[in-house]
Amino acid sequence: MLKWFECVDTRRPGIICSRVRLVRNWNQYAFPSRLPQKESLEMLHRLKLGLQNLGSLDGKHYEYYYLGDMGELEKKSLQERRVFNSTIASKKTPTGLILSEGEDTGIVLNGTDHIRLQMISPGLHLEELWAQCDQMDDYINARFPYAFDKKYGYLTSFPTNVGTGMRASAILHLPTLSMGKKFNGLVAEMGRFGASVRGVYGEGSENYGALYEVSNQKTLGLSEKEILDLVNRVTLQLIAQEKQVRKMALEKHRLEYTDEAYKSYGVLKYARRLSAKDAMIFLSRIMSGIVDGILETEGECGIYRLMLGIQPANLQKASERPLGKEELDEARASYIRKELPELL
Repeated sequence: MLKWFECVDTRRPGIICSRVRLVRNWNQYAFPSRLPQKESLEMLHRLKLGLQNLGSLDGKHYEYYYLGDMGELEKKSLQERRVFNSTIASKKTPTGLILSEGEDTGIVLNGTDHIRLQMISPGLHLEELWAQCDQMDDYINARFPYAFDKKYGYLTSFPTNVGTGMRASAILHLPTLSMGKKFNGLVAEMGRFGASVRGVYGEGSENYGALYEVSNQKTLGLSEKEILDLVNRVTLQLIAQEKQVRKMALEKHRLEYTDEAYKSYGVLKYARRLSAKDAMIFLSRIMSGIVDGILETEGECGIYRLMLGIQPANLQKASERPLGKEELDEARASYIRKELPELL
């Protein structure tokens, strides 16, 4: 079965994926940071048993993992693939994970909160993801009553999640817009509307690959629909502006952009050693070239899949032995040569 990041949604070029995440707490236990190990293990066992038939709800195949049995490399590779964040990856107290075969649905148990449910898909499908999340949320709540306050909503470990407990987000590719002088001002303006725009791999010039995540800043005082509308609106506005500035740039410098795209493809197709920085920059240029119609490949080309595949832990995981820095650069180049499709 394909993982979600191996699929390509071509309807809105530039929107890599969208995600809806809910955090909840079972009202029978203290928050994870105050929960003794014995009670943590007891709660994990009860949650695992109560959710063992989760697949009957959506027809997906789920596996349960205890993070304490996972190696650091496995946890880091799941973090790189956005199954969970660095805080959960480094957690030492008892934590569980229920993950679908396609990695598009994941539930972290006893992470920073008792239940962290996320659904993710290629393209912009926030409403559909929320509908699926809402259905699963009701399924879980019927078995494990949530900590809820009539005034404040869902009670969570962090005040920033109190209320709906929902984060809606989308990852965008903004190679031209992010290079403009007005981009930081644009990001600040989005912040005033309640949306956060930040680099997926670092901030500013360090964000190699020009990938940015748009999400809601607040969960309290907004309904789920208002959060979805906000993230949808900001996402489409940024993509429209990226399309506009890209069109203007191509009209003035088409040969330069064409040369850039083909050179990037040539380096990736034949290089024998590649740093993560260079690989991300060249893959970003190829992604732009495909969207602009400059490059055409045999079949659909999932560049984001390659961007995940070249991250250190995923490269290490695919290797039969530990790799040093130079060996990682060699493995990265080899992976891209093998996976990058031919041009038409």
